[in-house]
Amino acid sequence: MSQQVRPLVAEFVGTLLFVFLGAGSVVAFIANGPGAGSIGPLGVALAHGVGMAIIVSMTMSISGGHMNPAVTVGLWIANRFEGRLVGQYIAVQLLGAVLGAALVKALFPHVAVATALVGTPRLASEVTFMQGVWIEAVLTFFLVSAVFGTAVSTEAPKIGGFGIGLAIFVDILVGGSLTGAVMNPARAFGPAVVAGQWDAHAVYWIGPLIGAAVAGALWKAVLLPRR
Repeated sequence: MSQQVRPLVAEFVGTLLFVFLGAGSVVAFIANGPGAGSIGPLGVALAHGVGMAIIVSMTMSISGGHMNPAVTVGLWIANRFEGRLVGQYIAVQLLGAVLGAALVKALFPHVAVATALVGTPRLASEVTFMQGVWIEAVLTFFLVSAVFGTAVSTEAPKIGGFGIGLAIFVDILVGGSLTGAVMNPARAFGPAVVAGQWDAHAVYWIGPLIGAAVAGALWKAVLLPRR
């Protein structure tokens, strides 16, 4: 397979799997209810974090293991990713996210899927639009900083996607009840398309892109070792 196609396929499949696992964990939480069999919010956080840790580890040598338009943009801002590939990566990430959400809708119990809106993130009732933007921005800043500090930097420890998955896990514990702690426009976009749920959807683009841009600029200017 062409060297140009391999990374795009890896990003497509990886994002598909991440959205299927992440959105699927939300639907499973709804399906099981609050009883003893429920995976609970901790289970949702683990599904996202551990799932992404494995996906990043298995695709890092092929595509860099982005699975997230915000990560792609952050790496581009830091001159660690080619600008000509940004649009291609984001396009396949979004396509993979839609298919992953479509699989959740097709395979999971219909009542739970409808109740959870296919795992589409929503703002808590007490969270305003701008609060949602800034919460997502800060959480994404932490995530993208973890990408640079554990995977991109030449001084990074050789731990694969473990640090990135842990960052997602911690972020969801902190912000999951407020915004869903998405930190990933693709993770929001796929379920939104399948569910037709667009309330406050811009939060999940504006916030993560701001956080990723600031992280990319900071690591480029200060934190990455000089070449």
